[in-house]
Amino acid sequence: MDIALLSKMIGELLLDHEEVGLPGLGAFMAEMVPASFSDKGYTINPPYRRVTFMPSRSEDDSLVDLYSHSNGIDYDQAKAILQHFLEETKKELLDKKLVVFPGLGRLRSTRQNNFFFITDEDLDIFPDGFGLPAVSLKNHVETKEEVQTKVEELVSLVEGPVPEEVQPLADVLPSEEEAAPVEEAPLLELAEPEPAVEPVIAKAPKVRKPFPKWLKITLITILILVALAAVALAAFVILAQAAPDFIDSILYTPEELRIINYQ
Repeated sequence: MDIALLSKMIGELLLDHEEVGLPGLGAFMAEMVPASFSDKGYTINPPYRRVTFMPSRSEDDSLVDLYSHSNGIDYDQAKAILQHFLEETKKELLDKKLVVFPGLGRLRSTRQNNFFFITDEDLDIFPDGFGLPAVSLKNHVETKEEVQTKVEELVSLVEGPVPEEVQPLADVLPSEEEAAPVEEAPLLELAEPEPAVEPVIAKAPKVRKPFPKWLKITLITILILVALAAVALAAFVILAQAAPDFIDSILYTPEELRIINYQ
């Protein structure tokens, strides 16, 4: 038993089975994905089957049955061989975080030891969809016959054969002769736009900035000092006229006064 043989058996079983169990490891699940639109609705993608991995499921025994019949051994012996090989595969997955299944994809493990599967781009487990390419609606204008053929193919893949009561599109769609002509709507005369009036923006009045508080205090102090000086000067002049001797006694020393009076 090797990983290439295991991958080949799983790929063969996925063609006809929706679940392929791996004893002690998990199970591969195949589910049908219907036709879908992409490229903002301009491309029709055909239906396909998608493969996922479920670590918590391993009840399916189709892989054990296939290995037992292919090698001519009984069920219990085949299951024991597969379990032993899958235990080694699980150890490698937990250690290296990756196990490659040739032709299928890659089984990976996260740091929390959660398993997830990345499908190989070339994997094809939907034989009925072989040859169905994606259809682009950008540059190709399909005829009524091509549309009817595509609809019948998609319906047959999803729901089986087309019922007889379904009327073909060729009978439903009107022909070019029966199609009613489209009347052109009269053009509306647009009135000439009035010239735009530029709005008048009123100028806001200038607001005088108040004097700083420190400047006011400085000016008031200077005015007080000037006033005191003026008062003192006026008092000095009055005293000089009224009592010149008193002023002389303030301005001169006794010796200077004797010299002045002597002269």
